[in-house]
Amino acid sequence: MILSKLFGFLGKDMAMDLGTANTLIYIKGKGVVLNEPSVVAIQRDSGKPVAVGHQAKEYLGRTNPSILASRPLKDGVIADFDLTRVMIKEFISQVRRAAGLVKPRMLIGVPTGVTQVEKRAVIESAEQAGARDIYLIEEPMAAAIGAGLPIEKPRGSMIVDIGGGTTEVAVISMYATAYSESVRVAGDEATEAIMRHTQRKYQMLIGENTAEMVKISIGSAYPLEQPLSMEVSGKDLVQGIPRTVTLNDEEVREAMSEPVEVIVESVRRAFEKTPPELASDVAEQGLVLAGGGALIRGLDRLITQELNLKVRIAEDPLTSVVMGAGIALQNIKQYRQVFIN
Repeated sequence: MILSKLFGFLGKDMAMDLGTANTLIYIKGKGVVLNEPSVVAIQRDSGKPVAVGHQAKEYLGRTNPSILASRPLKDGVIADFDLTRVMIKEFISQVRRAAGLVKPRMLIGVPTGVTQVEKRAVIESAEQAGARDIYLIEEPMAAAIGAGLPIEKPRGSMIVDIGGGTTEVAVISMYATAYSESVRVAGDEATEAIMRHTQRKYQMLIGENTAEMVKISIGSAYPLEQPLSMEVSGKDLVQGIPRTVTLNDEEVREAMSEPVEVIVESVRRAFEKTPPELASDVAEQGLVLAGGGALIRGLDRLITQELNLKVRIAEDPLTSVVMGAGIALQNIKQYRQVFIN
């Protein structure tokens, strides 16, 4: 009993957004203390971690045979349980060392429809890293809380959380999800579309990090007022030598059009399947975009044009999920009902 009270005094609440592209950690009283790519590098023979986060991301496509650098989450789900455990443990350990946390209570955001096996893998990873009283929350619910939507009121609020691996659309009212859908098309698909475009049009291979840079720098979902372009280096498929080409925003937009259309269609489908009264609320107050995909230029304008809906982007879309999870954990009596059993 004495030890339990001591842990409760010394430990601090911690929230985690375990995303396909990035993992974020929030600590009560400190805010977001970690924002790292969801990448881990390990020694192949021993399985010991070499690097995680930004450092591990630099290893992608550049490692020697003795090191494996990988994204352990794919399309919003855990693709490699062992690597995910290593990554989560390293991230939590870093934060605990820096903040001096003892047995933190933890709330973790997970995709809609996560399986029991995946839930157990996430919880076990957090337990191995020294967390206690581990709870789970669906990412769209956390994003809605973080974006300031009135989820407690009898009004329909629509959140569209576009991450790296999944786009999650949810209509929420009175702490409950009236409709939700998760499609495994999001930021990563847009990145891969750019890689395919350069291979098809220019017969040139570019890496994942390069394609992501193109997406961030000149990618868009709607025609831009000011044209953008950038030079991109890769490997010539025919001659096998280095090559540089100039890409412009129009061709990148065309390359990304298929995954963008899937995202728009998921919003259309959600609106069509939402009960009439709640749909009326959404039509009146609009929807909110969260997640890294919300930052794709012109996506809000495209959705407005295609669906005739008002759209706003969350104040800080990249941190909406982890901030919402942090708020829920700080006000656990109010929000416990939205946690996943």
